[in-house]
Amino acid sequence: MTATVIDGKTIAAQLRQSIADSVSRLETKPGLAVILVGDDPASHVYVKNKIKATEEVGMRSIEHRMPADATADQIAKMIDQLNSDASVNGILMQLPLPDHLSRDQESLVQRILPEKDVDGLTVANAGKLLLGLPGLVPCTPQGSLRLIKSVKENLAGLEAVVIGRSNLFGKPMAQLLLAENCTVTTAHSKTRNLAEVCKRADILVAAVGRTEMVKTDWVKPGAIVIDVGINRQENGKLKGDVDYNAVSEIAGAITPVPGGVGPMTIACLLANTLKTAQQS
Repeated sequence: MTATVIDGKTIAAQLRQSIADSVSRLETKPGLAVILVGDDPASHVYVKNKIKATEEVGMRSIEHRMPADATADQIAKMIDQLNSDASVNGILMQLPLPDHLSRDQESLVQRILPEKDVDGLTVANAGKLLLGLPGLVPCTPQGSLRLIKSVKENLAGLEAVVIGRSNLFGKPMAQLLLAENCTVTTAHSKTRNLAEVCKRADILVAAVGRTEMVKTDWVKPGAIVIDVGINRQENGKLKGDVDYNAVSEIAGAITPVPGGVGPMTIACLLANTLKTAQQS
């Protein structure tokens, strides 16, 4: 058996088209502001792609580039300015910030108004997700759930394992699956018999940042496998956390890297921005 390939590019394109249709019916174009601090090459690529996608769906992209030596106070003032600007529906601060701001990163994230927090990282939005209340959900977990549901709409009663417990992905992903009535296990570096735990899963989500860690003996035949890992090799190629070629032979459905979860993250960022605009 060869797994169905879950085509994130196609599913993301469909979502972006739906968003563009909704934006065209709004009287005022939604505005997404991006704060980019410093010269990290990967961050510049991500921001460039986000700006392009924002404009393609008919939204306004508002870019604020700040120097690598910007202070926490300067960034805080920028966030306050965007919080008070009614034409800005969403605020995205590109992470990570430069090293000298590492201690301030969390407080700066929390400074963004929850209703403009399109990354879904504020305490208010995390709390709403935990309590099952409507809020803004982090983009990569949201996109991963959409990919899972493209394979199987009703997830009730399925056993799901999420490898990874980060605030950015692992914890919100587990909450989303729990809300779909899955039985959820959050696995991590201290989990005993990790391979055995993973092999129970009808839905296996890997987000650890270790190249091809998940092998065939970790995967239940027929499982839905979502690979969130993006590991750049010495030759420049990207590989995921799952041994794609081998696991494809036993999984029921699997996301490729690249072309799986990645495109969904930006599409869900736009979905969150549309949501904020519709509620304002």
